[in-house]
Amino acid sequence: MPIWKKQSAAAQQMDILLFDAFSLQCLANVVEPMRAANKLAQQTLYKWRVLTLTGASVCSSSEMEIHAQGQLSEAAGDTLFVMPSYGFADLSTPVTHRALRAAERRYTCLAGLDTGAWLLAGAGLLDGYRATLHFDEFERFSETFPKVSAQRHRKVLDRNRITCSGALAAFELMLDLIGQTHGQALRLDVSALFMGAEQTGPESAARIYSTNTSRVIELMQRNLETPLPLSVLSQRLDLSQKELERRIKTELGIPPRTLYRHLRLSQAHRLLMTQDLSIAEIALRSGYENASAFTRAFRLAYHTTPRALRKGR
Repeated sequence: MPIWKKQSAAAQQMDILLFDAFSLQCLANVVEPMRAANKLAQQTLYKWRVLTLTGASVCSSSEMEIHAQGQLSEAAGDTLFVMPSYGFADLSTPVTHRALRAAERRYTCLAGLDTGAWLLAGAGLLDGYRATLHFDEFERFSETFPKVSAQRHRKVLDRNRITCSGALAAFELMLDLIGQTHGQALRLDVSALFMGAEQTGPESAARIYSTNTSRVIELMQRNLETPLPLSVLSQRLDLSQKELERRIKTELGIPPRTLYRHLRLSQAHRLLMTQDLSIAEIALRSGYENASAFTRAFRLAYHTTPRALRKGR
């Protein structure tokens, strides 16, 4: 069963190996979730560096130059994200392969994003692993590397290898990694920063949760000021209350009441950090008619009072 909240782990070093013509969107979808996780947790959970094979700058497919913070041969860490994007076939050279094979000994996990799996497979680092890559190149990939178990999925996590099919899948992947390491509560909060309530439903371009869980979260988010009883939630979702409880607990590791309370207090936290509304008004907007009850619930969740949080803002 998923863990809702985990004790903070040591900060992870997440390095990103870029090549010319890399996807800027893919890069942002890796880095921004980590930045958001650090901010929401109010501590350094993730550190990251941009690397290249030589330490030289690279230019994205949209012609934006990125300065490398180091060269691959001198770096080590927890996870290495390999991100070639366009022109990947020409980058699959003996020099690249040797550099990646050497890096495997210095990183706990290797991740191929977008077309990154092609370079890892070329280096023999995906032999015997399940993997995916951008669907436009999937057939060629499966034919070129028969020792790799090619899977037509958006993302594949197999032991210490991770692959995904593109920029949107990279965002989903980062949320998954945040949830696995730090719990589903932080995963939910990070996704909420980038996706409004109207985007978390089953028609979202980037599916973050199962259809039923997305529908539950969407309905709860639209009714934070006046929380709905679970019986009403169940009726609107055409589920029994028992089935609602089972599905949420299976996917998030908590009962629906805990999820609803978390969404309400998360909204209160955002309002306290970004607006100058009174504490009483924020309490009302978060579904608490009694400001004292709101303060008690907030302190239990965030280990500080609303007033103290605002003062430290």
